Amino acid sequence: MDIRQLTTFHKVATLLSFTRAANELKYAQSSVTAQIKGLESSLGVVLFERLSGKIQLTPAGQRFLPYAEQMVALAGEARGRAAGADEPSGLLTIGTMESITSYRMPPVLEFFHRRYPQLQLQLRPSLCAETLHSLRQGVFDMGFLMEAQTSHPGVDSEVLGPEPLVVVAAPDHPLAKEHRVGLDQLREVQVLAPEAGCAYRELFEAELNKGSGEPVPFLEFGNIESIKRGLAAGLGVSLLPAMTVAEDIAAGAFAVLAWEPPFEVFTQLAWRRGRQQTREMRLFVDRTVECMAAEYESGNGPALSVERHVA
Repeated sequence: MDIRQLTTFHKVATLLSFTRAANELKYAQSSVTAQIKGLESSLGVVLFERLSGKIQLTPAGQRFLPYAEQMVALAGEARGRAAGADEPSGLLTIGTMESITSYRMPPVLEFFHRRYPQLQLQLRPSLCAETLHSLRQGVFDMGFLMEAQTSHPGVDSEVLGPEPLVVVAAPDHPLAKEHRVGLDQLREVQVLAPEAGCAYRELFEAELNKGSGEPVPFLEFGNIESIKRGLAAGLGVSLLPAMTVAEDIAAGAFAVLAWEPPFEVFTQLAWRRGRQQTREMRLFVDRTVECMAAEYESGNGPALSVERHVA
């Protein structure tokens, strides 16, 4: 068992793909396969299994991953210190969602790009439930969540702030002219929603289905940008984080409906409980908390600058 095998194992476990791991590591795929087989031979266990053309970690692989992760991180830190490098470097794998990546992350990414160019931030699109699972398994170093709950088994998290939510529609939508919108009215119109597994979608769905005879159908879109195109085309209404539609509302492209969500979600930065953090991880946590928390507290961010208007 050597550090090269451990690095390859960690990359394959993160991507769940031998081909993508080989591309990112700039190895031949046969070399990646040989390294994994060599590691399995030295450990006396099988680390991956193939199911329906895909690979996944075996129970042994899941148990081994956190240790491999720590050894790879420690080796990288040791190399940097031995070379006398004071600059944070290496790779951080971060699970995040579309709204956070597009509307909250740019200032953080710009800071690290300019201040610490040797530290590579690898963003992995992931829904909250998938992020939590990947954090517990050691696949992600850190992950962003947008959840109503702020306590999660096996995971520590820093709450960055409440994430305001609004129901929006095209300005000429019939509900945009109402001074007050009720659940019964929302049940009668087409609702556009992100894919299942999104916390605020599930909360909205539960609210709409409360006391109704049958589930309210949602028109599911793959991402927020496609939802916004559907809204602009007059297809229906949608509950979205206010930060994702702030500019559209200011430009008059969307109207905020007069319905206040009776629930709240919080944006959080999380990592596996008990994991020994590298200095790069501590730096990312500290800088992200500082950057985003200041934005939430000041009210200067896009999410908090949206006012609710009723036509």
